Formats: sequence, C-alpha cells, structure tokens
Amino acid sequence: MKYNDINFNNKTILITGGAGFIGSNLAFYFQEHFPDAHIVIFDCFRSENTFSNGNLQSFGHYKNLIGFHGDILCGNLNSDEDMALLKAYEFDYIFHEAAISDTRVYDQEIVMQTNVNSFYTLIDMAKETKSTLIYASSAATYGSQPSPQTVGIEGPENPYGFSKYAMDQIAYRYMKENPEMTIVGLKYFNVYGEREFFKDKTASTVIQFGHQILAGKTPRLFEGSDNIVRDFVYIKDVIQANIKACAAKQSGVYNVGTSKPRSFQDIADILQKELGTDYGTEYFPNPFTGYQMHTQADISTSQEFLGYAPQWELEEGIKDYIDAIKFTYETEVK
Repeated sequence: MKYNDINFNNKTILITGGAGFIGSNLAFYFQEHFPDAHIVIFDCFRSENTFSNGNLQSFGHYKNLIGFHGDILCGNLNSDEDMALLKAYEFDYIFHEAAISDTRVYDQEIVMQTNVNSFYTLIDMAKETKSTLIYASSAATYGSQPSPQTVGIEGPENPYGFSKYAMDQIAYRYMKENPEMTIVGLKYFNVYGEREFFKDKTASTVIQFGHQILAGKTPRLFEGSDNIVRDFVYIKDVIQANIKACAAKQSGVYNVGTSKPRSFQDIADILQKELGTDYGTEYFPNPFTGYQMHTQADISTSQEFLGYAPQWELEEGIKDYIDAIKFTYETEVK
C-alpha cells in the first residue's frame, strides 16, 4: 500500500540501520512499490560483541535483507572512514534508523558517540545535498512523564533516551536555521512486527511471548500485567509514518503510536487465541525499579502535520504478524 503521492522512482534513498528491524522494512517497502528507486543501505551488521549487560552491540542481520536488490554498505556510524563512503552518493531522502537502541546500556560515552555525534554528520549531509531527512527519535525521551506523552514535555531517564532527546534538540536548531530543509523526527513507541527477531533480547514482547507459547510454555508476565500498558504500534504503521513524513506540512518531531495503550496481558491472550492454545498465565514479581506503567502517544500533531492515521489495532497487527512469528520459531528457535 502506498501512503502518499510521492514518486520515489529514480530517487536515491539512504537507509542507515537498513539491516535492522525498521530499516529493512523500509527498504522492502521502497523496493516493492518503487522498483526504480536507488536504495542504499548503511549498516554495521551483527557482530559477536556485547555490552556489559550481555546484550549484543549490533542487531543488523543479513537475513533481514534476503531478497533485497539495492546497494549495501557495511559501516559504523563512529567511523569517519566508513561514513565517508556515503559521499559517493547524492541522496534525495535519508532515513536515519541506525542507533544503539538498547535502553539498558548505561555506557554514556558510547551511546552519545554513536547516536549523537553521527547525527551531526548526517544532518550536515542532508543540508549539503538538499535531502529530506527522516530520523528515528524515541518515546524513551519521555521517561516517566504521565500519559498521554506529548512532544515537548520530555524527561529522559537513561542514556539512550537522553541521546534521542539531544538529537531532537539538534534537529530543532537546524530546522530554525534552515527553514528550507525538511527534517522530521519520529518518536517511536513500542514497535512490533516482522523482521524484529534479530533484535534478540530487545525484541518486542509480542514475538517473545509468541515463541514461549509455540514452545509449549505458559507465558510469563510480571505480576499486575493487566495494569501495565504500552502504546504498541505495528511496523506497517511505522512505515506509513516514515513515508508520510516525506511530505510533512512542516518540519518537526512527531509521535508514532496508536494512542490506544494495551496491556501485556492483552498480548499474551491475543497470541494464545491466534495460536489455539490455553496455557493460562504464570506471574512473577517485577524485578525493575522505576518501571513505567503506562504509555500513550499523543498523536494529534502527527495527524495534523503528517496525515498519519494508525490503521492496525493490536488484534489485527498480531493476526497479520502470526505467520512470521511461526516462521522465525521454526527456522531460528526450534
């Protein structure tokens, strides 16, 4: 489904983090709908390196790109030499999805270097080449702000959230100083959908619960999970937001969610219905302090200035996703 009237054929499109979850879905959207677009993926790809919390340092995976026909550059945002490879292109659109996105990485230096320093390079590139720049911000910028979370009322509580907050401030300055540029930041809420499996432990609870159930196990949820709600947004709505952002009425930073928060219990129950199981639920104490109990995106400005309209309720999103959950279980887990 095409989300606006822009013809991306014969345009040169950069997707950083293009071997990751959202980036790879963007790549295949363009390839399917605009076969004459020149798509360039820049990604450092998955390595065996881990952070101190045991999680992988990079999530981009070649399997997310099987069937992709565009250019692929393996490079690191922190490498000037790698970033210089992008100078060979004149980009019309830049989608900046690459980042350290693990909210439980507390090494402030590496998070700020990777997420913030590289943003200056990309935003200057967009200015020089007159590219439209769409970048991934995050609902993590809100911290524990009460719902509904509204752009402009932020309070990040971890290095990742702060790095995205810093990117937004940089973007605002460039918007003000360069009104001819189109710069749009998208604050993603809890995204789920196809090609997220290789995010490993940071993948959504949707696929994690789905794989537990397929393994014949009872879903394990925090105690009180029926009262822990998040704004879960399906990947196809996230792609919609990115595409519509290219024709934004004005540059800015916008929320990407549904504005309809749902509980973790809802996810487990919907999955069991779709998978035809009745294992019940196993509860255990929440080990995290300061755990956010409620998120809900205020999408009023996203609707007004992007024309964004979420199309996927949680039930429909999981139903659409279920075959991919089964496939990754059979090919990657079982």
